[in-house]
Amino acid sequence: MAENKENVLAGNAPAKPKPAVPSAAKPAVPGAAKPAVAKQEAPKSGVYKPPVERQDPNPYRDSRCSFLSTWFQERFQVLLPVIDYMKKKQVPKHSKSFWYYFGGFTLFFFFALISTGFLLLQYYKPSELEAYSSFVFLQKEVSYGWLVRQIHAWSANLMMLMVFIHMFSTFFLKAYRKPRELMWLTGSVLFLLCLGFGFTGYLLPWNEIAYFATQVGTEIPKALPGGTLLVNILRGGDEVSGATLSRMFSLHVVLLPGLLLLMLTAHLLLIQVFGTSAPIGYKESGRIKGYEKFFPTYLAKDAIGWLIGFALILYLAWVFPIEIGTQANPLAPAPDHIKPEWYFWGQFELLKDFKFQYGEILAIVLVTLGAIFWACVPFLDRRAANEEKSPLFTFIGILYLAGLIVNTWRVFTEVTY
Repeated sequence: MAENKENVLAGNAPAKPKPAVPSAAKPAVPGAAKPAVAKQEAPKSGVYKPPVERQDPNPYRDSRCSFLSTWFQERFQVLLPVIDYMKKKQVPKHSKSFWYYFGGFTLFFFFALISTGFLLLQYYKPSELEAYSSFVFLQKEVSYGWLVRQIHAWSANLMMLMVFIHMFSTFFLKAYRKPRELMWLTGSVLFLLCLGFGFTGYLLPWNEIAYFATQVGTEIPKALPGGTLLVNILRGGDEVSGATLSRMFSLHVVLLPGLLLLMLTAHLLLIQVFGTSAPIGYKESGRIKGYEKFFPTYLAKDAIGWLIGFALILYLAWVFPIEIGTQANPLAPAPDHIKPEWYFWGQFELLKDFKFQYGEILAIVLVTLGAIFWACVPFLDRRAANEEKSPLFTFIGILYLAGLIVNTWRVFTEVTY
């Protein structure tokens, strides 16, 4: 009973007041701003959904550009970072910076070859019976066909000249040094592909000189063990014939252009990534006069050089046209002074000098080892990799260049006199 009485008394007792909450709102002061009412949060569903930021469908609606300019900007704005990157790229200016332009000249003449070659394909017929006549028809009957053929022929010669200048200038400036080894390797492959263009395109007119020069050129691998198989693959038989013409044509217009475009793309991307190299010691000695933006300053100068190159092609095509010669006759005797194109004269004269037993094999081995050594120069020239001058490799480059010039001059004097 006592317990029940206590419970009854406890229930009748007044409730204790609750302590005030510190954050409780105080009475409003007259004239004071009302406190902001906190919004109630939406109930959480358990799955987090981040806010979606949608791109403005027309970011150029308030610009003052024309309709056409706005249309292109909306669709090609992905290229803006590329253009910004090209604007940031700089080219050093110094006493030897004019050698940089020969790479652009090479690219221009290559584009001239591609464009004129496409036009020539519309009339050329790669067969033993019609190849020569199609060239004659293009030269005499098609409007400005002679000009297209002359531009193509002179572009090939000028491109090879620019390739040689660009390769040796890059070598003597030591632009192959770390971290640009891959640029040198891709450039070496491009040089070999350009030589392949010249070799495969020489036979396409099916004239007398080209026929017998191809016969001599494809005969060289026979000196090597197993070389007869390679010769049969190149010729499509034992002798130079219509099958040889078809194979040279397919190599010239399909395989080699595809390989060259892939390698050229890699080479140009590497140039954009690593930039243009300055000669060793120029930065430390203060011989760099400054830097200019690649886009648009340097590219505009390159374009001026391309216009000069185009004017040079037109002048040579008009004043010094390359003759088509006489049609090839496999049964006729070979004419005197059979020779390949001028950019093969160095190797051609070396083979003539090694006219002794196993001499041709020795000449082929020397040329092959020389090409491998040339491609591996970035990995062998350790002094240049450490930003130090390397006179030994400069001397080796002079020997290479002197050998090519001397042998080329020897062939030129034999043919001329």
